[in-house]
Amino acid sequence: MATDDRVLREQLVEFLRLGSAHADIEAAFHKFPPEFYGAKSKGASHSAWQLLEHMRFTVHDLLDFSTNAEYVAPKWPEDYWPGSEAPADKAEWDASVKALQEDMAAFEKLVDNPRSNLYARIPWGEGQTLLREVLLAGDHTSYHLGQLVALRKELGAWEG
Repeated sequence: MATDDRVLREQLVEFLRLGSAHADIEAAFHKFPPEFYGAKSKGASHSAWQLLEHMRFTVHDLLDFSTNAEYVAPKWPEDYWPGSEAPADKAEWDASVKALQEDMAAFEKLVDNPRSNLYARIPWGEGQTLLREVLLAGDHTSYHLGQLVALRKELGAWEG
């Protein structure tokens, strides 16, 4: 690229790590009590499991769209939200948290690579750019992490 966008890339990586102004993924899920995986507080639309799976699925979908020329769009909304309110067990919960963290890290690596053109349109998209997908992944995840932290507070399961 003709311009040095190192500062932008560093800021985007920091943005993807979340936590600058609120809880990051690690903090939001740290010591999450298994008895609350499927719980909803009064008036809550989704359980913690549903929020986690929605974040995981969506980030994975955005990463796949950004990098896979054979991308096939999932169905909205049914593919983006899990059918169950709770995972089968703690192992399924832990695997989902790990997958979310890994996909966010893959986005960080993609952004940090100076050969990744942040501004070019994704050829199989409809005008989207990598920059747009990164911002969407960070913003979407941050929004739902806020919901998760609020749910934890309402359930009395927040130590932060």
